[in-house]
Formats: sequence, structure tokens, C-alpha cells
Amino acid sequence: MISSLVTLAGRTPAVRLKLLMLTAVAVLAGCSANPIYTTTGVVLSNYSEGEATPYVMQMSDPEMACSLGEGIDPLLYSFSRVTDAPDSTGSLLMLLAGNCMEYRAWEAELAYLRADFEGNVPAAKDAREEAKRLNAKTAERRLRAFNRAMAAYEFDPAAEPLECPFLFTEQDELTFLLGLLTGMQAIVNDANSGAMAGIPRNIAPQAERAATCLDNEKWGGLPNSIRALVWLLLPDTRPALSPDPWRVLDNSSELGVKVGMRASMALEAVAAETFGRPDVLADTIAEFVDAEERIDVWEDYRLVDHVAAGVIRFSSDKHWTANYGYRTPQSFFGKMSPERNTENVETMSLDDLL
Repeated sequence: MISSLVTLAGRTPAVRLKLLMLTAVAVLAGCSANPIYTTTGVVLSNYSEGEATPYVMQMSDPEMACSLGEGIDPLLYSFSRVTDAPDSTGSLLMLLAGNCMEYRAWEAELAYLRADFEGNVPAAKDAREEAKRLNAKTAERRLRAFNRAMAAYEFDPAAEPLECPFLFTEQDELTFLLGLLTGMQAIVNDANSGAMAGIPRNIAPQAERAATCLDNEKWGGLPNSIRALVWLLLPDTRPALSPDPWRVLDNSSELGVKVGMRASMALEAVAAETFGRPDVLADTIAEFVDAEERIDVWEDYRLVDHVAAGVIRFSSDKHWTANYGYRTPQSFFGKMSPERNTENVETMSLDDLL
């Protein structure tokens, strides 16, 4: 049969082409397909790091970005079976996937607060349990993002003495920094879940040390914000003569506004909620709203500022839902009550008209 095909191939181009295709399939079937998978994995990994990641970081839609993380991560990271794991891109994708899960946890928490405000005990208990489970899943994803970020730069956060990683590009610096932040977020999510995820707490002092490897001014105070949060969680890690953590958080928030990336402000709000400082929370939300008119958002990393905005909005919504039963009305964002300030409102005196 083969000889007849060869004979026929010499007669028509179409048959010759078909024969070549059959031969190629036979060669691939006889050998392993892994070389193609490996090549595809390398191409996808390089494309994701060189093109897709910068594009996503410029997005202003956190929900769409998090969907991308959930959808693409399993595909891209599956190539770690046939080539080197794409840890740097994988860290960011898992970070985005963690944000998706956290948004669901937020909705469950708001449902709990609404039911609690209305006195609906069964609905409150159900929503509370759902929020805990979603926080546990968020914590697990964020731990994976942290581990991938550390692996991407071959950084051992427990090494003594500290050896800072080689971060060749600005994108490397941000990926590493967000990895540290995500590790801290995993601890907070796990605490909100009732420790269902079992996140190791030693991430906190490791992140505190590693944050010193980054330029605090350049990254809008975020490295020092991470350190200050750890000092609040674990006071023993606070160096002697270091400033008060709340002062560091406040200064970092202002730095974040100056560079156009308010992640430090979001961290200050989380710290205020975690450690019961409603005064700091109210000031932080008000400062965030005030900054809208003077901030020039860092275009290359616009997504970071928008994710931070979501955190601040959720903090405000929690306060409003717990105290008034509904989310923050748009015209009251930046305020903690529905009372209007009438002190400076000019009123017409009717005395002269009488």
C-alpha cells in the first residue's frame, strides 16, 4: 500500500501534500509530542511575562483581571510538567485568582452584616460560614502566589543572613513586592477564616525582612507598610528605635499618593480594621477620597491602584452595612455616617424680611 501511495504521490501535488502530512503525523506518533509541548510552554511563558503581564498591569478593571487569573493560570502553569515552571507570571496569575475569591468572600461578609443588622440569625450564620470558607480558599491561593514569587527569584526567605534576590527589571521588583504583600494577605484571610487554611505564620517575619530589599520611596511606601503591619502583628520583630507603626503606615499612605499607587493606603485600612482603630480607618477612607483630585495614577501599574481602591471601598461598605444596613451611598463615600455637614452652609436670614 505504501508503495502505491509513493507511486501516486509522484503524479499529483495534492496527493503529495497529503502524504507529507501523513508522514508528519506518523513521525509525531512514533516519537514523543513533548518537544512541541515544551516549545509551546516556553513561548507562552515568555509571551505572558513580556507582553501579557504589562498589559494586565495597566488595566483598570480588577474584576476582569481576576477572571483572567482564574482562567489562564491552570493552562499556563500546566506547562510546568514539561518545562520550567513560569513562577514569576504564575505568581501574578495566582494573585489575581486570589482576588477573585476574596471578592466572593466580601459579598458573603456583607450579606452576613446585613442579616445581622436585620436580626435574621439563620441567614447571618449561613453567610458568616460561607465567608469563612471563601476566606480559607483565598488564603490558600495567596500562599501559592507567595511561594511562586519566592521561587521565581530563587529567594529563600528563611536564609541567614538575608540575601536579597537579583531583581533585574522594574517588573521583577513589583512581582517580588506583590508576592510579599500577598503572603501577608494570606495570613489575614486565614485569620478571618478561623484558621481553616493553616497558613504558616512565619511568613510574616520573613516578609518583614525581605521588604528591606526594595526601594521604599520608589514603591510608594509599600515595603515599609508591610514591615509596619508585621510590627503590629508581632511586636518582637520591631527594630529598636523604629518609629511607631501607625506613623509609618500614615507616611507610607502619603508616599503612595505621590507615586500614584495607593496600595499602602489599602494596607493602612486593613491594619485599622484588624487592630480595632476606627479613627484611623475613618481618616484613611477620607484621605483616599480626598486624594482622587490630586493623584496622578502610575499608568504602568494602574491595576494596583484600582485593586487598592476596591479594598478601601469594601472597608467603607462594611462600616455602613454594619451600622445602617446598606452599602456606602456614592455621595457619602469618604464619610462614616449619613449625617450631612451643615456648619458651613449659608442660610438666608428672614429677620430682615419681616
